[in-house]
Amino acid sequence: MQTMTVFCSASSGIDPVFNVAARRTGEVLAERGIELVYGGGAVGLMGETARACKAAGGRVTGVITQHLLDSEQGWTGCDELLVVETMQERKREMMDRAEGFLTLPGGLGTYEEFFETLVARLLEEHRKPIGVLNDRGHFDPLREMFTHGIEHRFITRPTLRLVHFGTDPAELVDELVRTETVEIDPEEFYPSKSD
Repeated sequence: MQTMTVFCSASSGIDPVFNVAARRTGEVLAERGIELVYGGGAVGLMGETARACKAAGGRVTGVITQHLLDSEQGWTGCDELLVVETMQERKREMMDRAEGFLTLPGGLGTYEEFFETLVARLLEEHRKPIGVLNDRGHFDPLREMFTHGIEHRFITRPTLRLVHFGTDPAELVDELVRTETVEIDPEEFYPSKSD
């Protein structure tokens, strides 16, 4: 794996305890020789991850909208900072440039990116591994929502095989790197209407 897209918070108001795992994620990517692709932000977990990756000798590519760049949220320390017009273009670039995806704690934008990536995987628009760093239990409600959706048959149980949850950045990155593509059997993931 040569590139990994990381989705995470760009808020400067979050509890700084989350910075530790974000910085470690950046360091791990650099240590593994994996280029970080992310949202181009200078603040929040985005900034922490990117600066740590760069400081550890890694390559960093940021993808940011002109609007966010104009509001001084872009990080100029990126090896490459791609400026696009819309959030849709931003997500598409981050998806296309990735060979794997890792979601760190974040808010609505982070959830949107995670779910768009997962749905695209379910629809076989890509076959790239997806990880979720459940730092300090941030994503426990997400796991509960999956369980709830499975119990009520809105989500098929095999969907969980496509999402790798972990709490240690190094272990999770390594798991994504060695993960073989999970083949999707349409009958398994999309049961017939009579079921």
